[in-house]
Amino acid sequence: MISAVEEPVVTGEPVHLSEDEKGRISEAVRAVEARTRAEIVPMLVARSGLYRDAQHRVGLALALVVLTALLMGEGLWVAWTWQTVHAAWLLLATLLAYAAGSWLGTFASVIRAVTSTDRLRGKVELRAQRAFAQHSLSRTRQRTGVLLMVSLLEHRVCVLPDVGIGPGITPAQWNEVVEAVVAKLKRNDIAGGFCAGIERCGLLLAQVCPALPGDNPDELSNRLVLDPEE
Repeated sequence: MISAVEEPVVTGEPVHLSEDEKGRISEAVRAVEARTRAEIVPMLVARSGLYRDAQHRVGLALALVVLTALLMGEGLWVAWTWQTVHAAWLLLATLLAYAAGSWLGTFASVIRAVTSTDRLRGKVELRAQRAFAQHSLSRTRQRTGVLLMVSLLEHRVCVLPDVGIGPGITPAQWNEVVEAVVAKLKRNDIAGGFCAGIERCGLLLAQVCPALPGDNPDELSNRLVLDPEE
């Protein structure tokens, strides 16, 4: 069974990393995999879900606020001789408010504000599981793949180890990997976060599945996986 560990993080929203930063991450993976049979795949995603419901929720909320305000303040605008067509004005104002709210609902900070923690966590878990299959992490000889994924919109880090890692690493220890990434992400250092998390992974993995002399093939790419690709 694949397990996951997530923790909320506070980070900016940069999507692009320089070639130097990507190189640092790849080198960190290469160095760690020299000491373990495990294969680490780092992945950076802009978002794990579309959250279209957030747009509708914010749009409806703003439309309700505007409609309520207009009805309660009817004495002010009726004096403008709109009374003969006030229903049409109310409808137009409500529709415009809904459109404005729907637009606001596309912003990451607004999505996080109106979406439950469980829903955000669930979206990241599903995205990580899908990525695990898409990038063939389960096809290593001894099922020792490990996905380390950062999802920017949700502000979450997810670690997914394959079944070959076994119970030798506890959830609390995996959480140490997450915390190592988070410490750097809080300073908006995405590359540093990946490198710290990869290094911590290496320390744990070297204990439970150390490299075998003369038999430690590099089965998966060491490059950072980006979604969407740059």
